[in-house]
This record gives sequence, structure tokens and C-alpha cells, in this order.
Amino acid sequence: MEENVKLDAEYWEHRWQARQTGWDIGYPSRPIVQYMKGYSNKEAHILVPGCGNAYEADWLAAAGFMNITVLDISPTAIVSAKNKVQHGAAINFVCADFFSYHGQFDLIIEQTFFCAIPIGRRSDYARKTSELLVADGHLVGVLFDREFSYSGPPFGGSALEYEPLFKTYYTFEHFETCYNSIDTRAGTELFIKLVKR
Repeated sequence: MEENVKLDAEYWEHRWQARQTGWDIGYPSRPIVQYMKGYSNKEAHILVPGCGNAYEADWLAAAGFMNITVLDISPTAIVSAKNKVQHGAAINFVCADFFSYHGQFDLIIEQTFFCAIPIGRRSDYARKTSELLVADGHLVGVLFDREFSYSGPPFGGSALEYEPLFKTYYTFEHFETCYNSIDTRAGTELFIKLVKR
């Protein structure tokens, strides 16, 4: 990516309109599905930022979760998500900038959003997720545990880089190599479950 390119709403809208969505795996993330199968509170308020086509949200709704909010900065992404989901009644679709969004959630699901924001905003992400969570709320999902050979997005990193960003706001229940990544990402992801302090 060129240095002068801003990862703003215009950038992401262009990517969606041009169908440059290489991050889209076409189905819900395996690690998130596996984790949520054991999550019993169907009334939990759940946020999926940078939702894209909202596969995880659609799976959650099909599994009986009733209060799901998906958020994306691209209007085209939101339209695409609305067109793809089969269980939209339980899903609140929001087109907004994550960093200026307000709400309160029990759970935030991280799936290829953290890696799409500029590296310089990662500390803002940690703080903002904490602000959006209720006391003892959870941030759950996957982060890349690798570097990329090209300038992002996506942007890579490692556990050693990520830990200091989150430790101010969270206690760590899981922060380890993901054992059930999709095949093309095997060995290159961390599964995280962080609890708001």
C-alpha cells in the first residue's frame, strides 16, 4: 500500500465496490463458531466490528442469539451483508466508523478487523473495545500471528506486540496459537479471549 493512502471510509468503500475483498473466506470463522457453540447466553449483546458479509453474525442468529450488531464503515459492505444473511431479524446493521461508535456490549467478536486498521491505531482499538464492553465483557476472536511480505492491509504482528496493547484494559484468559484455524491460515493465528478489567 502506498504511504499516502488513507484507510478511511472512502478507501474501504472503493475496495467493496471493486470487489477487492480477498479477506472474505465465504463462511463463518471456524474458531469463532467453535467458541460460540459453548457460549450459553443467547440474550447477550454482541458486536461484530468490520463485519464484511457478516457470516459470523448470520451463524449466531441461526444458533439462537438474539441481540447481534454488525458494523462496517462501507455502505456497500452493509448492503452486501443484508443481502447475504438468512437470519437478519436478530441482526442490527450499522454503517459507521468503529472508533466513533457508541454502545454497550457483553461480547465483541474479532475477525479480520484488527488487521485491517492502521498499526498506529491498534492502541485506540484496544481502548475502544474496552469502552464498548460492559464490566467483565469479553473480546473474543482471532489475530494474525505472522508478518506479511507486502504492505497491508492486512497488517501482521505477533503476541509480543499485541500483549502490551491490551494489558491495560483486559485480563487474558486465552492468548495462544489457534488450533482450529482454516487451512490457509493454519499456524498463523492467535485465538484470544480477553476479559475487561
